[in-house]
Amino acid sequence: MKIQHPIYRIAKPGFVAGSLFAMAIAAPANAEGVPAGTLIDNVASASFDAGSGTETVDSNTVEIRVDELLDVTLTSLDPGPIATGPGSAVLTFEVTNTGNGPEAFTLTTNPAVTGNDFDVTVDNIAIDTNGNGTYDPGVDTILTAPETTPVIAADANETVFVLVTVPTGVTDGDTSDVELTAEATTGTGAPGTIFAGQGVGGGDAIVGTTGADATATGSLVAGVADVTLVKSAIVTDQFGGTSAVPGATITYSIVANVTGGGSVSTLSVSDAFPTGTTYTAGTLTLDTGALTDASGDDAGEASATGITVDLGTVNTGTSHTITFDVVID
Repeated sequence: MKIQHPIYRIAKPGFVAGSLFAMAIAAPANAEGVPAGTLIDNVASASFDAGSGTETVDSNTVEIRVDELLDVTLTSLDPGPIATGPGSAVLTFEVTNTGNGPEAFTLTTNPAVTGNDFDVTVDNIAIDTNGNGTYDPGVDTILTAPETTPVIAADANETVFVLVTVPTGVTDGDTSDVELTAEATTGTGAPGTIFAGQGVGGGDAIVGTTGADATATGSLVAGVADVTLVKSAIVTDQFGGTSAVPGATITYSIVANVTGGGSVSTLSVSDAFPTGTTYTAGTLTLDTGALTDASGDDAGEASATGITVDLGTVNTGTSHTITFDVVID
């Protein structure tokens, strides 16, 4: 008599076992292996000759349902400490379900981390509803207590925003950490802890190596930035002197100084041409580099009424100089 290899049947949740291939098949790989709720069927077979030819018999079917592993990772998506002053700030995190079944996660924050120079107030936790990675007020979903993510599929992730308020009175360079913790709603505990019958398809849910919870830290640094503008003018007349007479050229210089800590964003400098003067085309510069008068092809623009130079994000401790000429009518 010859005993043949067992026949394995793996059924995903929702499939009927009898419709499966009678062969060993591989389920899609997940962070924790075979998806929770999958049915693994095993049948052995034997062939023999009792004198009337070869016969084959099968054993009974042994069916095992894959239990759900509860695991999660949590990371900060900010490239570094967020520079901020008093007022609103946003910290960005990513929750990843590293288990093998769908799971939601309860989120809690700790803004009073040991070593903070200042503590923020946590206003809300929001989900990145439109998936663009940036908090959009009125678009992204604000979670209500207990703040819980939507159900996240195995190996999938969710971007989470922690919305905070920085108090007044912070000093340049002061730092603050905010901790965010994600816990599986089914339960947490030591690896191997079993939640009987609470897994996919009525199987058990078992805590994985992460304990089914994770904590990540987002950081802020106080950068109370400020901008000052210093404007000066040099007059050159057509006679080689410095008299402000009709026909003389006025060269205006505007220095934008950014002080304090951190940086400023979307910094734009504008200046209207004085009444009684005419702009000299092609004289607009930024840090001695020529800018075009046209809109959209570089940082500068000269219109019929004045100039505008977009400096964008500027770090503190730096300055930029803008110049242009007009002629006295």
